[in-house]
Amino acid sequence: MTKHEQGKKGLFISFEGIDGSGKSTQLTRLAEHLRSTGHQVVVTREPGGSDGAEEIRALVLQGDPDRWSAETEILLFTAARRDHLERVIRPALAAGKIVICDRFADSTRMYQGLSRGDLRATVDKLHDLMIGVEPDLTLLIDMDPTEGLKRAKGRNGAEERFEDFGTSLQEAMRTGFLALAEEFKGRFRIINGAQSMDSVAADIRKVTDKALTARA
Repeated sequence: MTKHEQGKKGLFISFEGIDGSGKSTQLTRLAEHLRSTGHQVVVTREPGGSDGAEEIRALVLQGDPDRWSAETEILLFTAARRDHLERVIRPALAAGKIVICDRFADSTRMYQGLSRGDLRATVDKLHDLMIGVEPDLTLLIDMDPTEGLKRAKGRNGAEERFEDFGTSLQEAMRTGFLALAEEFKGRFRIINGAQSMDSVAADIRKVTDKALTARA
């Protein structure tokens, strides 16, 4: 690491949105853009991102929709996030790198905190106790829940436990994410996901470049 990199402050970016909103694709495109302009970038995901957290990911994203209660899921996600934070996110930020994460605590606030029961207070208490970190910038890709679910189910992957809850959950998620964007307006930026992929990517680059300028 150069002296210049040592002097930089790390930047923590999260991508949020309903299933099928294009987060993973846009995250990859942003990472490629940032690397092409000379930034050191760590791309990661939740649940997962570290060896221990990836093991927990398999537990919570596969199997029957009713495999776990919402309360149990909160504990599992918090355990995965803590390991991820210790082993990946904090070291990268300390080294002045940009961390881009596919989902973070806002997804837990939605999936387990609101959409599967009125457990937001429990999520926040555990987060404050065990995590205590929020992204510097959260990019919310907003789109129609029916279209998002259609895209998500079209992937035909093994990790479809939450998609199997159906359109009603995705609609509740969209409403909840937009409410979170209002609650945490200092770090949230809403991106119109109904645009072309190139237009979405351009909007994301513009917002991110502004955040990087503020970081310098």
